[in-house]
Amino acid sequence: MSLLRLRQFLDSYNTRYVVISHSVAYTAGTIAALTHIPGRELAKTVIVKVDDTLVMAVVCASQHVDLELLKAATKAKVVHLAAEHEFRGRFPDCETGAMPPFGNLYGMKVFADEALSRDKEIAFNAGSHRELVRLAWEDFSRLVEPEVTKLATVKQAAEAA
Repeated sequence: MSLLRLRQFLDSYNTRYVVISHSVAYTAGTIAALTHIPGRELAKTVIVKVDDTLVMAVVCASQHVDLELLKAATKAKVVHLAAEHEFRGRFPDCETGAMPPFGNLYGMKVFADEALSRDKEIAFNAGSHRELVRLAWEDFSRLVEPEVTKLATVKQAAEAA
């Protein structure tokens, strides 16, 4: 399971983190509610195809990836959400949709929305729909070296329901 791989990586850098177990949940909003973590501190990983390259776009649970902002940030010609069949094989130790935002463990560049960097901590799926990892933003940034940029928009009330 991915949690083992992620824990070994974090432990190898003497990183402090907490594993949070919760009932099975598939949406960021549900996970935030179950774990009592504010949506701005819960990060979701979205796999995006930038030209012909898969990348991770990491945004707050309460936001959507704005593909036009990502396109501008990457100076790409074509940006679109990756289809599940395009990335499933890249994460053999993860449940689909529960990939941790550690692109460096999967050979992928990571783009993180600037809003995530404003909080002291970040929490995210740890490879399953039952576990989160929470750690300091500073540690996440140091270990993953994401490109921090504005790449998200707030969900509209009708969409968030």
